[in-house]
Amino acid sequence: MRRNYVRELSQGMSVDAVFAVCGKEMRCTRGGEAFLALEVSDRTGRIPAVYFRPTPEAAAVPSGSVVRIEGTVTAYRGVKRIAVDRMRPVDAYDPAELLETSKRDRAEVVERFKAVAASVKSRPLRRVLRAVFGDEEFFARFAECPGARAHHHAYLGGLIEHSLAVATVCRALGPLYDQVDTDLLVTAALLHDIGKVDELAYDSAVSYTDEGRLIGHVVLGERRMRDAVLRLNSSVPVELLTKLSHAMLSHHGELEWGSPRRPSTIEALLLHHADNLDAKADGFLAVTGGASLAEERWSDAANLFRRPLWAPAPVADERPIPAAEDACGLVRA
Repeated sequence: MRRNYVRELSQGMSVDAVFAVCGKEMRCTRGGEAFLALEVSDRTGRIPAVYFRPTPEAAAVPSGSVVRIEGTVTAYRGVKRIAVDRMRPVDAYDPAELLETSKRDRAEVVERFKAVAASVKSRPLRRVLRAVFGDEEFFARFAECPGARAHHHAYLGGLIEHSLAVATVCRALGPLYDQVDTDLLVTAALLHDIGKVDELAYDSAVSYTDEGRLIGHVVLGERRMRDAVLRLNSSVPVELLTKLSHAMLSHHGELEWGSPRRPSTIEALLLHHADNLDAKADGFLAVTGGASLAEERWSDAANLFRRPLWAPAPVADERPIPAAEDACGLVRA
């Protein structure tokens, strides 16, 4: 029997499937009755779950485990969740059912990433890129790592795709503004999220490492870049390295968004906005893609944007373009 994935669940549906436990907390009702508040996931997304009067076996299941859940999809305060009737750990499961993988060809993405890196003309910055990404073991992890725990690029291969997209945007932005060091901007874009490799774990579900929770990828990434530079036989100009560190450390833009510093150079400012643009665009498409899969015109409001998003069905327009019109649809003179 075909399973129903998280993205396909709707209120009233019965559930009998394997999920990864992303989060678990024992809570009490107002009447003092204990229940498990859970967050579970499969390759299509995450959903809350609640288990009233859990068995001792279920209560002992740690986060990061893989479990089989039987229950029903309900809604609480407008948010879908699984009301669990039974939950038990499983040892045998297919990782492909739990971890979403990019639909893009990995080898092609890697080649495009290397091509953008090769476009950097500054010799010192090329040495920095080679010092970081020339480590084959690290680059293999970088190419496989998800781009985030949730919201955007939260699938295997997401990190290199996000980094490539941000660098591509930055490569286009650089020539548009005076005084921009485009090589510095592109280098910072390629490197800005390398700390995700140390921040994220992804065996059965995407989660945070202890180092990721305590330090975070922004600092971990700058630290990894600096360590790689220290191993170089040749030096990198101090001022250039400082500007690169600043762009990496400030790419979240605001202190409340996890940025140790706010952008104070034009390269750091452009990197922040390019990073935010790609993350938000991918997050938007993930939400609307789920709604389209369920044949809904609108998503619900339980998403990164905290509002319903329009998800029209794609329409293939196969009408021929009149010869009297150019590619922009303008009538030729």
